Formats: sequence, C-alpha cells, structure tokens
Amino acid sequence: MESGHGAVRQLRYLPGVGSVHGVEVIDFAGLRRMDGRRRRVLPQRPGFHVLALIASGTGGHEADFRAHRLARGSVVWIRPGMVHRWSDVDSCDGPLILFRPGFLAGFTAAEAAAPACWQLDRQRLPLALLAAEHLGREHEASARDPRLGSPALLSHLLAALVLRALPDPPARTGAAPAADHRADVFHAYRAAVEERFTEWHRVADYARALGYDVRTLTRATRAATGTGAKTFLDQRVLLEAQRLLAHTDLPVAGCARRLGFRDAGNFSTFFRRQTATPPATWRAAYGTAATGGS
Repeated sequence: MESGHGAVRQLRYLPGVGSVHGVEVIDFAGLRRMDGRRRRVLPQRPGFHVLALIASGTGGHEADFRAHRLARGSVVWIRPGMVHRWSDVDSCDGPLILFRPGFLAGFTAAEAAAPACWQLDRQRLPLALLAAEHLGREHEASARDPRLGSPALLSHLLAALVLRALPDPPARTGAAPAADHRADVFHAYRAAVEERFTEWHRVADYARALGYDVRTLTRATRAATGTGAKTFLDQRVLLEAQRLLAHTDLPVAGCARRLGFRDAGNFSTFFRRQTATPPATWRAAYGTAATGGS
C-alpha cells in the first residue's frame, strides 16, 4: 500500500513506447511475457483501469476478496485502487485494455454498478472482441506514426467497447430529464465519496459540499446502485477497511486513523456492525499472510 505496510504491490500506469494517449492494448500472452516472475498471482493494486475479455481458455481471478472463474466470454474490469490478482490465466487468451482514470469520459450509472467480473453471451462476445480489435488497431497505428494518433478517437472507441461489453444493455437514449439529473447527482456524489471517505462519514457533509439535500443524494444513489447514499458511503469505507486489514500490517488503531475514525473502538463498532465480525477476526481469516499471498 501507499504507506509501505503490507504486501500489496502498487502498480502505476507506465505506457509502452508510442502509448502516449492514456490507453494501451495488450493481450494475455503479452501479460505472461512481461511477467516472467509470475508476480500477477500476488495481490496488486493498480492506479489505472484494466478491462479484459476472455476469448478462449479458462482461468481464475480474485478482486477485493471475491474469486471468479474465467472462461470464454468472461469480462474482467479492474478499477483503480481495487486489490486483485490473476490466480490462474496461463491458458487464457484475449485483449487487455489499460487506461488512465479520466481517459474514458462520461461514466454512466450502468458502468458504475458493473461488477468486477461478468459473462457475455455468444452473440455479444464477438461484437465486443471486434470493438477491442478496432481499438487495438488504432492504438497500433498511433504508436507507429504519432501523426495518426487521436486521443479523442481512442476515447470514443474505448467508450464503444465498454458499452458493448457491459453486463446489461446500454441505457436507452432520450432518457427522461429527471433520470439524467439523478445520474449527474450520483456521479458527483460518487466522486466526492472517493475523494473524502477517509474524512467524511456522514451523507450530510457531502450534501452540504455538493449543494444538494440528503434526500436528493439518497434518491440519486438508489436509482444508480439500488442502495441509499448512507449505505453506499458505508460500503466504500468498509471496503477500504477490509483492504487495510487483509493486505497491510497496520494495527487496528492505525486502520482506524487512516479511515478517519476517532479511535479503534469506534472503528471496531462500525466494522462489526457491517460484517458481524471483529476486525482482528476478519484479518485472521482473510489476511494476506493467512491466505499465503505473501
């Protein structure tokens, strides 16, 4: 992690030669070539997005304490900050798209709610692979000749791929203005939570900063995610608590301070309320040392 505690490897976006626009297209064979030491099987936390399509083969992936089996048609979307590892992808083939946060503009509620892994059917997988191939060819062309490079074009092709690969059909155009407004409100709330969740644990703080009332944030969040604004906030704090407990050697009091709790007792009460398990017990069960990841 950032503090140097624990075993999670932080991955920064380091573009390859010619990949100057914030997006890069590789494949699983390339991943294996670049990772001769098999560090991919250890917990890592990228500061960028990875969108992977499984065109053939089988394997495994773990993201934030959930294991996923991979097969033809599987899609994996690793978000910045997510702790993940490729547990078994030696036989997998297919594209991996790496892109910086912010390169794909205009995230929708469907994208925000997408899981870390899902399955495409036989009809949609070839179309998603075709979209990835188009993006890859434009990326290769811009790498060969910078004059052909177009960040706007690559961003639009990436957006087309994401829309094609989402687990649910893309949202219909011409949505009601009220729905559009709720989506905008949720995007603002989500961004603020990501920036401030270690400081602000009350929805009222976000409502005041964003200029909305609590009910507006709650309605917008429920429309986008199916949960209220407070639950959404608590789940984000809990996820980071689980990451710290599992993948660092920070004491419980240190985790509490990192997440903005007054003391370890307050943090433990929150954690037990969310998981029905004390922090120390959860760490013993899911910690990196306990699972052999270190």
